[in-house]
Amino acid sequence: MAGKYTWFLGRWMPRGTCNSLLKLCSEINQYLCAMQIKSAKYVISSPDYEKCPAPDRPEYAFIGRSNVGKSSLINMLCDNDKLAKTSGSPGKTQLLNHFEISSAPSPKANQTAAVAGDGKRQQWYLVDLPGYGFAKVSIRSRNRWEQMIENYLRKRENLTMVFVLIDARHNPQKIDLEFLLQLRNWQVPFCLVFTKSDKENQSTVSKNVKAFLEAMKKNWQFLPQHFVTSAVKKSGKDKILSFIEETNKSL
Repeated sequence: MAGKYTWFLGRWMPRGTCNSLLKLCSEINQYLCAMQIKSAKYVISSPDYEKCPAPDRPEYAFIGRSNVGKSSLINMLCDNDKLAKTSGSPGKTQLLNHFEISSAPSPKANQTAAVAGDGKRQQWYLVDLPGYGFAKVSIRSRNRWEQMIENYLRKRENLTMVFVLIDARHNPQKIDLEFLLQLRNWQVPFCLVFTKSDKENQSTVSKNVKAFLEAMKKNWQFLPQHFVTSAVKKSGKDKILSFIEETNKSL
């Protein structure tokens, strides 16, 4: 019996049924532990960090190579397919795009907060940055974008975390590794988000993620936190939102 059945919840159950229930329990637990986005709205697109909204709340920026799936990831996190503009043409994001986010504690955290009298919503900014490794643009435009991004990353006083997007379909790319070294030189905190994990089989994705982290070890003593995501399957969403929630609480 032990070959086709598993002892689960006090009874013998078919192994397939047991695995399905375990997966469902895991998904429910992730939902209960994840912060809930209550509203997300576009605020402004700025050509310079000095023209950004007042730095009065935590700010999380998203950046990656052109066509890495940044807009799709942002829309997935905010549960709004029309929030950030998506395009098959690289280089469409050319300004610093601010979105105002209002979020509530996760259902689990909310129960505890209600007892403690602290269940307030969190207000924070999500920023969609132009990609690096720019599309086919003039040298003048490229230089302007690079300076705009550098000034924002180095001088935006309320910048809490940068999420650097890496395409999980590919082997480690030199341009991504070099950008991370630049962030270190600028002392900018960041996490890695591997995107488009649904576009390859899981063994390929795992291999590429591992290869990228191994490549980082050549220049890094400690590796940043990383997330593997799919905008199509919405995987990784809860982990990123939970991370932002915990970061906001620590500020």
